[in-house]
Amino acid sequence: MFMGVDIGSAASKCVIINDASEVVAQTAIPSGTGTSGPQRAADKALEEAGIGMEQVSCVIATGYGRQTFKAADGRISELSCHAKGAVWILPTVRTVIDIGGQDAKALSISEGGKLTNFVMNDKCAAGTGRFLDVMARVLEVDIRMLAELDAKADGIVPISSTCTVFAESEVISQLAKNVPVTNIVAGIHQSAAARAASLMKRVGITEPVLMTGGVANNAGVVRALQRMLGVEIRTSPYSQTAGALGAALLARERLEKE
Repeated sequence: MFMGVDIGSAASKCVIINDASEVVAQTAIPSGTGTSGPQRAADKALEEAGIGMEQVSCVIATGYGRQTFKAADGRISELSCHAKGAVWILPTVRTVIDIGGQDAKALSISEGGKLTNFVMNDKCAAGTGRFLDVMARVLEVDIRMLAELDAKADGIVPISSTCTVFAESEVISQLAKNVPVTNIVAGIHQSAAARAASLMKRVGITEPVLMTGGVANNAGVVRALQRMLGVEIRTSPYSQTAGALGAALLARERLEKE
C-alpha cells in the first residue's frame, strides 16, 4: 500500500493505492496546514482501507503544508503531484486547471503525460475556494448550495471586482437592490471562472481539459468556465484528491526505484 497526503491551506486530502495503482481509499478533511486535518485525513483513509500504518510501504506528502507531515518518507511539489494524479484520472489530459482553497494553477501536459508548463495564482484568493466561502457567507447560504442556486438563475449579475473584499461589497450592494440570489450566485461563479480562464489562456488550452481541486465539486463554476472558453471541462470523483493521488502514485514509483 502507498499513501499520498496533500496538505493545502484549507483542506487536507489523503489517498491510499495498492500495488496495482488502484485507489483503495480517499478522504478530504476541511482543515488544512497547521491543524489536525492532515492526520485525521490519513487516519480516516487507513480506516476506510481497513489497514494499519505499518502496512503502508511509502508515504509522500505534498501541498502547502507538506513539510509539516512528520510521517512522510518524502515530500514532492504539488505541481508534480497534480500532474501525476491528473494523468491517472484522464490519461489523455493535456490541460489541467486546479482551483484550491487559496490558490489556482493551470498545467500543460504533454502527450506523454509529462508536465511541460504551468502558471500559478498564489498571491490573491480571488476566484478560489476561499472566495466562494466568503461569498456564501455574505449570501447566508451553505457553500454546497451554490451550484444548485446557479442552476436556477435566469440571468447573470456581473461581479466586476477581482478583489475578494470589493466583490463582497458588490454582492452586498446587489442584495440591497433585491436582486435574486440565484442571479448573484451565477455572477459570482462567472467571476471565479474568469480568473481560471485567464490562467488557462496564459498556459495555453489544449483539450482534453480536466479540472481538479475542491472547486471542481462546484458544477456552477464548471459550467461558467465551459461557457467562457467554449471547451468541455471534465471533472472526476477524484478531482479534489488529485494531488494526494499523484503523491501516492509517486510513492509507489519511489519504492520501485529503491
